[in-house]
Amino acid sequence: MSSCIEKNTNFEKTGFAYTMSLISGKYKLTILYSLAFYGPFRYNELKRFLDPISYKTLTSNLKDLENSGLIIRKEYQEIPPKVEYFLSSKGKTLMPILDKLCSWGEKNRQN
Repeated sequence: MSSCIEKNTNFEKTGFAYTMSLISGKYKLTILYSLAFYGPFRYNELKRFLDPISYKTLTSNLKDLENSGLIIRKEYQEIPPKVEYFLSSKGKTLMPILDKLCSWGEKNRQN
């Protein structure tokens, strides 16, 4: 097994720390996975799908993921206003990793 973190390296300057800064939190990975396999979603659809997430938490997580370039917020110029969220190409590159996490969980969870 290889490591992308060299001994005696400042951890905060590693690729691992960068990745974790983008996806850490209770709902970010769930949002990404949901958008990949069930999206795109409108805000309220995503809120219902991720229940019991609060509106504040969902809004904050969506803004963070959009600012990091992992998701795209698309506004449609129509009445009533319509907004959809979907994965960016950068976000799509995380899906093989999330699939591996899912597979690992399925193999190792205790019934």
